[in-house]
Amino acid sequence: MSLEKILSIAGKPGLYQLVTQTRTGFVAESLQDGKRITAGVQSNVSVLSEIAIYTLDKEVPLREVFLRIQTKEKGKKTSVGHKEDKLKLEEYFFDVLPDYDEDRVYASDIKKVIQWYNILHEKGITDFSDPEDSSEE
Repeated sequence: MSLEKILSIAGKPGLYQLVTQTRTGFVAESLQDGKRITAGVQSNVSVLSEIAIYTLDKEVPLREVFLRIQTKEKGKKTSVGHKEDKLKLEEYFFDVLPDYDEDRVYASDIKKVIQWYNILHEKGITDFSDPEDSSEE
């Protein structure tokens, strides 16, 4: 499963997998408990493949940040939990992405990235390579 089918829905905890689209929105399944929800077009939904993290000179796609975490952790879950204090989270993220923009990337954003990575890792979704790289020849 690729990041193109993984969603973050505002106001709902965790991550969701897109099941199907409907006329008025879509059906998504929680990656944590498997419960299905319907969301309308008014819901604020982000697809993980479209999210990027600000650095001092560009925006780094979330898949690249996940790849860096995966390399740092040697394919395991993060050594820092998403409930750690702000300073510890920022130190960890600085190791992963040394040039991230500290003025535009908040501790809450770092918490989400770490939590999302761990959720994906638990579900065996660990292929963060860019699908466009494999299709280009």
